[in-house]
Amino acid sequence: MACDLWLVPLVDVLCHTPDNPFAEELALYNKLLGEAGLPPVPVFQYMPGMTGDVAPVAGFDYDALHFLRRAYLLQVCGLAVTPVDELGGDYEQLLEMFETTAQQSHLVWHYDHAGAYVPVDFPQPLADEELLAGGGPLGSSQALLRELEFVAPAIG
Repeated sequence: MACDLWLVPLVDVLCHTPDNPFAEELALYNKLLGEAGLPPVPVFQYMPGMTGDVAPVAGFDYDALHFLRRAYLLQVCGLAVTPVDELGGDYEQLLEMFETTAQQSHLVWHYDHAGAYVPVDFPQPLADEELLAGGGPLGSSQALLRELEFVAPAIG
């Protein structure tokens, strides 16, 4: 099974039309961001040459994602990041032992099959019942980048 990363440029070509395909998601994200005292998801003005096309930018398997999440949890909890051939119960046990830490991570607390990262900087993933029922916690792309930079030295 593969995990695909998609880049969705939010330009007025898509977001300022009556048939905006992202209207419901944006409304939910903006509601959650507003409740947290944060600005709404930025929607950029039209720029010549930008079509608003949705495009895949990366693809990798779920195991690789889970290995990365495991390494991050070990690192952030002050434990040695050791190589393993397979995850087995090790990863699940880490998630249970460090559940609070996991839920504060933009990398770890994100659904494999759905979810979104938005270009708004906030310290912990945001969630409410509606979001968790549909697409998972809302992550910050800036905070995700910081977490990836934090774990990178531990995995070479």
